[in-house]
Amino acid sequence: MTRLRQRMLDDLRRRNYSPDTIRGYVRAVQQFAEYFGRSPEQMGAEELRRYQIHLLHERKLAPGTVENNISALRFLYRKTLKRRDLAFDDLPFPKQPRTLPTVLSHDEVTRLIEAAPNRMHRMLLMLLYATGMRRTEASLLKVSDIDSQRMVIHIQRGKGLRDRDIPLTPKLLEALRDYWRWKKPRVYLFPSRMSAPGVEQPISDKTVWNVCRAAGTRAGIHKKLHPHTLRHCFATHLLEGGADLRTIQPLMGHERLEDTTIYLHLSQRHLHAAINPLDQLTLRNPQEEQQG
Repeated sequence: MTRLRQRMLDDLRRRNYSPDTIRGYVRAVQQFAEYFGRSPEQMGAEELRRYQIHLLHERKLAPGTVENNISALRFLYRKTLKRRDLAFDDLPFPKQPRTLPTVLSHDEVTRLIEAAPNRMHRMLLMLLYATGMRRTEASLLKVSDIDSQRMVIHIQRGKGLRDRDIPLTPKLLEALRDYWRWKKPRVYLFPSRMSAPGVEQPISDKTVWNVCRAAGTRAGIHKKLHPHTLRHCFATHLLEGGADLRTIQPLMGHERLEDTTIYLHLSQRHLHAAINPLDQLTLRNPQEEQQG
């Protein structure tokens, strides 16, 4: 690892960025340096502009992927290199189409969970669906975060370093207890098999991703599927079950209610509740007009 990459890694860790973000940012900077064959310290605005065009028009990456790359380079030059000579307004984020996330039906969620090849993977999928956790939150969940006395699950330092509590249902508690008796985790609910003897480490958030994708393949679900899909299912199915947005917002860990309103577009109950304007018209049968 180069000296500059280590400095950036330290800066990201000091600001408590998630492991997934750190991994993506470091990889993005590495690819930038490899493209020009020079250290980022030797480059500036012109190389940044050319690289953004390369990502969009030559590699034809999705706008979201390009935005992640640009965010990584902005961090590098602003926070690590402290380059005050660069005007980042000249490095805009590409406009992204606003697409609705994928939501599975109840039957598809059932098939997904039942397709898990072992009890740990099954428990992980159940937990993601029953709580709406993000994949990093699930990977770092500790046994002590399960509070059966208050019937809540404590999410410690979630996105934005915000803690939150999620209700623990009797069905989920029973499944967790059954899993604990089988796995007997000491610290982390989902310990890694790669842990050194006597030192329990959690699974990585990438493992959570792989578990979800593999179960989707085994279940024959062809929709775009990843851990965040189960988070969307959690919120959408709550809304369809009668919960309101103000109740769902803190469960999702959303700072703004606007972030929760997207689920109104996904809820079949709300979509079909409105009366279609065509249904309010009284139209004559075309056969009657011909007879007249």
